Amino acid sequence: MVLPDPDFWRGKRVVLTGHTGFKGSWLALWLQRLGAQVTGIALPPASEPSLFAQAGVAQGMESHVCDIRDAGATAARIQAARPDIVLHLAAQALVRPSYAAPLETYATNVMGTAHVLDALRGLADVRVAVVVTTDKVYRNREWVYPYREDDALGGHDPYSASKAAAEIVAASYRDAFLSAQGMALATARAGNVIGGGDWSPERLLPDAAAAWSAGETLVLRNPHATRPWQHVLEPLAAYLRLAELLWNDASQAGAYNFGPAPHEAATVGRVIEIAAAAYPAAPVRYQSDVKQPHEAGLLALDTALARSRLGVVPCWALAQAVGRTMAWYREFHAGASARALCLSDLEAYEKAGSGGAAP
Repeated sequence: MVLPDPDFWRGKRVVLTGHTGFKGSWLALWLQRLGAQVTGIALPPASEPSLFAQAGVAQGMESHVCDIRDAGATAARIQAARPDIVLHLAAQALVRPSYAAPLETYATNVMGTAHVLDALRGLADVRVAVVVTTDKVYRNREWVYPYREDDALGGHDPYSASKAAAEIVAASYRDAFLSAQGMALATARAGNVIGGGDWSPERLLPDAAAAWSAGETLVLRNPHATRPWQHVLEPLAAYLRLAELLWNDASQAGAYNFGPAPHEAATVGRVIEIAAAAYPAAPVRYQSDVKQPHEAGLLALDTALARSRLGVVPCWALAQAVGRTMAWYREFHAGASARALCLSDLEAYEKAGSGGAAP
């Protein structure tokens, strides 16, 4: 694994949208650790508790509450920050809530992305922008073949469709405006991340940790659904590496898949089997709900492009990623500091990526 370069990031002015979310909080902590000057733009945390608050993510960065659906406010915040690099993570990021609030999902994920990118027009300082979408942007045919970056986009549910639309918006802004002013823009497609500090509703491992810590039974749906699971630090490392590549070679702008090797995709049931090993008693009950909204049953990505251009390969296999995630929640429920747990995982990941033994 080629890790993010601290010498590159030290002193870089970075705008990070969505820094109050799960992935955004982890990325803000990592950017601070790398020495970047981070300005965050996001709504308040959507969950209680939140990793943003529990880990004191606002320390060492400039944090602003701003709704990316407000074009004027978004542009003002970005322009005031004078960023070198923009990492756009802000989104309505859940499939099932997108059925309940489709207009909010489209407004945030499509027009919100357009507002962020439009704010970059004419900004001479910005060299790189990375727009994070999802592995669910592909028109899912439930086939066994992994999807490549040039496969057709689409989406059954509003979340997937909105992220596919965000890909088209990003490509349009790159081709029509941003490339001409010397800015390199890429989209990053990854999903189903796990790791400590995710308290969003209906998340597999947080729900398991909460139930088992309370001595309760985990109720599980769709145990046979297959996903490309990975620890949250895997795609974050890839986003940082992608920004570094684009800084040095704007011709590499485009779409990139990130995730584990296709053969390492696992079912929900298998992930829970691994997670249960971290608890002395981990009861599970499977529930078939015929009224639940449609979700894809099979999804895998081809990550050859990321491996060849970025040197991005997973540091942690599935068992290790699940084990570290469950250890994070177990230690947090026992009173450990969320910030200390995150920094410990970051240190372990960096050591594993550099070939050292993780603590």
